[in-house]
Amino acid sequence: MLDLIISDYNYWVVIFIMMTGLYTTLATSNLIKKLLGLAVFQTAIFLLYISKGKIIGGTAPILIDQPAIYSNPLPHVLILTAIVVSVATLAVGLALAVRIGNVYGTLYDTEIRKQHDIANRAIATKK
Repeated sequence: MLDLIISDYNYWVVIFIMMTGLYTTLATSNLIKKLLGLAVFQTAIFLLYISKGKIIGGTAPILIDQPAIYSNPLPHVLILTAIVVSVATLAVGLALAVRIGNVYGTLYDTEIRKQHDIANRAIATKK
């Protein structure tokens, strides 16, 4: 059992980081903390794919005369694309959080829901 834990330590680290990000996203009501938890969760996914794509002793896939073990570059390229997408997603989320904070005066989703419900009731009573 100990050998399994030691040999796959990077997966245990990924699981720990992933659960930390998931807990942060679900447990807090602050929108900025939710976005940071999502970024941590995405980082764990990146680490998972990068660790799966690396072959120990593998070289870059450049053809040479002697046989060699090659590492597949595709997971790393896909992760680069995913990093760009996650940064853009985080930027849009932060911009929305700033706008929501300006409109409602708070970044806590419970307070935002209360204010939104009060506004909806006021509109419904006017009709």
